Amino acid sequence: MINNSFRLRQVWMIARLQLRRVFFARRSLWVYLLAFFPAIIFIGHGIEVKIKRERWGGHAVTTPAKLDSVREGDTEEEVIAKAGTPITDQRFRRRDEEEPERRYMRYYDGTRQVNLWFRSGLLVQKSTSNLIDFEEDRQVYAGVFQYFYLRLAIFFGCLGIFMNLFRGEMMDKTLHFWMLTPVRREVLLAGKYLAGLIAAVVIFTGGALFCFAAMLWPQETAEVQAFWRDGGASHAFWYAAAAALASLGYGSVFLAAGLLVRNPIIPAAVLLLWEGINGFLPAVLQKLSVLYYVQSLCPVPAPMDSDTPALARMLLAPAEPAPAATAVLGLLAVTALVLWFASRAVTRLEINYSTD
Repeated sequence: MINNSFRLRQVWMIARLQLRRVFFARRSLWVYLLAFFPAIIFIGHGIEVKIKRERWGGHAVTTPAKLDSVREGDTEEEVIAKAGTPITDQRFRRRDEEEPERRYMRYYDGTRQVNLWFRSGLLVQKSTSNLIDFEEDRQVYAGVFQYFYLRLAIFFGCLGIFMNLFRGEMMDKTLHFWMLTPVRREVLLAGKYLAGLIAAVVIFTGGALFCFAAMLWPQETAEVQAFWRDGGASHAFWYAAAAALASLGYGSVFLAAGLLVRNPIIPAAVLLLWEGINGFLPAVLQKLSVLYYVQSLCPVPAPMDSDTPALARMLLAPAEPAPAATAVLGLLAVTALVLWFASRAVTRLEINYSTD
């Protein structure tokens, strides 16, 4: 018992020593860009919405009832009499063409924008859209999380973080200093893995939650409050849990790969192919995939356009999801199995800098 407690303290001490290297290594700076890049896009979208609200709200906002009374076939004068002065009013006439003059008007009722197209003085097209659509943005976030975070950002981020824990130190010719310390190699492995895991979880869970907050920021206050009342916190929790568990699983795989192979491209390509064809595999083999478990935890299915090619649809569509408890336990089991193989490999590790 005392021996186990001592080893746990060693694991934590090694992890603490590694954390600064993992968080601030120049090799890992691109990982932060992967984690926070989607949030930049959502922030830009939110800024655009805020600017439009302020600019359009400065005009006389037309009531929804007045805009609903406008019908196709109305004349320009009738529309202005019903809805008042538009916030945008443009006229078009193509040169060298005998074509009637066209006119475009835009109205705003506080939440919706109404676009009106006129031809020869008559309303020929009316379209209505929300300035911002909460449900659509939630679908977009689900797609960003499952297609970008899980399949790309966390995958390649863990490749950069965990492959460098051993392979990077061999390239820097510093790994022998760790081997000279009076600790078991399994303890060294556990300490390095814990440091990489803390870094990956903090970076990617933080990035996913920051992106989630950026998605909520420009939404209507009433819709956001209703979302939190209807279980929005559980959505944020499961997105964070999926990011953390993806870091756990991919981290163990790439840590083991860093002990077994010299070139990270080969295991990364093999694993990327394996994860990509997961939906085609038998049910038993699907359970050996990290992606299978973490996608099962996502609270909103990823959207997919109806015109997506059939092959791409089959590759991107997730396999039949597992229950949340099964997904968590299954991923923990896969991670434990990979770390067990890694612990066997690290005991046989021989340092020869001349071959790296």
